[in-house]
Amino acid sequence: MITITNLELRFGGQLLFQDVNLKFVPGNCYGIIGANGAGKSTFLKIISGEIDSYKGNVEIDEKCRMSVLQQDHFKYDDFTVLDTVIMGNKKLYDIMKEKDALYAKPDFSEADGMRAADLEAEFAEMNGWDAETEVAQLLNGLSLNDSILYTEMKNLKESEKVKILLAQALFGSPDILLLDEPTNGLDIKSVEWLEDFLINFAGTVIVVSHDRHFLNTVCTHTVDIDYGRIIIYAGNYDFWYQSSQLNQQLMKNQNKKKEEKIAELKAFIQRFSANKSKSRQATSRKKILEKIQIEEMPASNRKYPYVNFKAEKPLSKEVLQANNLTVYNDEGKAVINNADFRINKEDKIAVIGDDISVTAFFKALAGESKYDGSISVGANTKISYLPNDKNSYFDCDLNIVNWLSQFTKETDETFIRGFLGRMLFTGEDGLKKVKVLSGGEKVRCMLSKMMLEAGNFLMLDQPTNHLDLESITALNNALIDFDGVVIFASHDHEFLSSIANRLFIIKDGKLIDRMETYEEYISKN
Repeated sequence: MITITNLELRFGGQLLFQDVNLKFVPGNCYGIIGANGAGKSTFLKIISGEIDSYKGNVEIDEKCRMSVLQQDHFKYDDFTVLDTVIMGNKKLYDIMKEKDALYAKPDFSEADGMRAADLEAEFAEMNGWDAETEVAQLLNGLSLNDSILYTEMKNLKESEKVKILLAQALFGSPDILLLDEPTNGLDIKSVEWLEDFLINFAGTVIVVSHDRHFLNTVCTHTVDIDYGRIIIYAGNYDFWYQSSQLNQQLMKNQNKKKEEKIAELKAFIQRFSANKSKSRQATSRKKILEKIQIEEMPASNRKYPYVNFKAEKPLSKEVLQANNLTVYNDEGKAVINNADFRINKEDKIAVIGDDISVTAFFKALAGESKYDGSISVGANTKISYLPNDKNSYFDCDLNIVNWLSQFTKETDETFIRGFLGRMLFTGEDGLKKVKVLSGGEKVRCMLSKMMLEAGNFLMLDQPTNHLDLESITALNNALIDFDGVVIFASHDHEFLSSIANRLFIIKDGKLIDRMETYEEYISKN
């Protein structure tokens, strides 16, 4: 069990949260939600002991072993995959290494033999002889081949390192799991495996994630960081969201009734306060009026950008057609061979496959990379594109206002600032240099650009990366409502399920065209 009492944290003079009193118990999975900057990752670091500059107490049963998902992908570069994963249980790893060092001694003594015997007993008690098998099972669950067990981490791809660090956190049946964005960089199958693992996990799980489907699937409780407080609610993300919306509406309705009552009482008092026969009634109503309190709506950290795509012109019958299309990645390797497809004006297509192949496909459609075959774009088709790698768009010395002005004929700066305000760039934010923007800010700038371009054919390669839940929700709803073609890639299950009515699956050099939803697809695979 984790018990938190009277916790308070200020960061750079700003209060993140105070008067926090919580208990986290075994058998539950707690999903931490809140706006970017609310303190989700910081809260995890307080629990793990990485941050200790706070007021209050965090008590953890000393018998409990805590495991934390590491974020430094280079920390274990000089270690093998097997050692890296086993380091998830530090005590076991230390025993294993001390035992190996003793046996490697050329002058192995009687004292060494006694120490080795003690270590062997402890090693066996901790299921050390099954460690390699468990590591292999974790890697297989995360779609990695156990042939890499003795490969050094520095020789692996970034996507493989992400999975190995996750395996490290899960290894050895910890009592407490702290996971910060565990689905980042995972393929669909690996996410599904992780969901099953956490559902069946007997200990305490505390997780931060922007993946709504993941939170809904694994979480028994929702931990909301907002209004300078941290509150635990029973239920998953959707249950919390519906409840919070209902509570806000109830408060608004109650305040509206109170305001109407206040207006009625004031009108009576004003009308009859000078009337002797009604003066007692007027006095009575004054006392009632003094007792009525309008509840202030607390200031939330959550902000929803206004995302709304409107096409400048409708699509014609001929939208886009590809014949005998072969697509190459940046290394010149063909990732799609001889594909034929026709895109219709009602299509909202999710592209599924490995990230490199998917990005190569988007770049080919956008005319930004080499391909063989033909791509015919309809006369009325206007493509607007959000690439996975956006850095080239921001490699300049412009501020946000001037940067966005490049993509519109509108010359009034007030219009641009108003537009940016709806996308959560307020006040002096517009003067910020675009080259120093965060990942989420760059995505919001690109979405602003796309809205100004008013295209009728939207292409978005991993648009949910770096966005908070509020921005993901706003974009999700905008693409559902958009009256035009959408072709997109995302690792967000809810995004895929709620938008797509057609799938392009890139697999083994082929583009497989499925006229079905994402849920229909995964039910068969």
